[in-house]
Amino acid sequence: MRQLRPLALSLALLAPLLAHADVYKCVDAEGRTTYTNDRSLARNCKLLEQSQAVSSVPPPPARQSAPAQTTSPSSFPRVSADTQRARDNSRREVLEGELAAEEKSLAAARQELSEQEAIRTGDERNYQKVLDRLKPYQDRVELHQRNIEALRRELTNLR
Repeated sequence: MRQLRPLALSLALLAPLLAHADVYKCVDAEGRTTYTNDRSLARNCKLLEQSQAVSSVPPPPARQSAPAQTTSPSSFPRVSADTQRARDNSRREVLEGELAAEEKSLAAARQELSEQEAIRTGDERNYQKVLDRLKPYQDRVELHQRNIEALRRELTNLR
């Protein structure tokens, strides 16, 4: 057993020397940079120095400072303030109607859930069966709650 320890130690120390690979940097016609250690894929690529640190995270793209255009082009269609106000009001009416319908649906779904919670069939001795039976009703209640939250957010975002 003692004779195997120096052998295992020497193998562990030599393993990093066997893990050597050449790394190539390739830039294609579109300017995209890729790195590879496969010599067959590295045609027309540059061999990187072994002492150079290689990062696998690309740098963020450079921001180009374009002049901000504050006005719309003259060919852009314009809408009068009254027309836009009428559109906003009709959108608000539609959203309020959808919200009222969703609130009614939520009340109905809650009623169905409470009715189902009150029922206990004879084959549901295991509580998991009760939970499985109630799951679709709970999902419907949660769906209507999420819809109501989304509609309320839309209404608050209107001008």
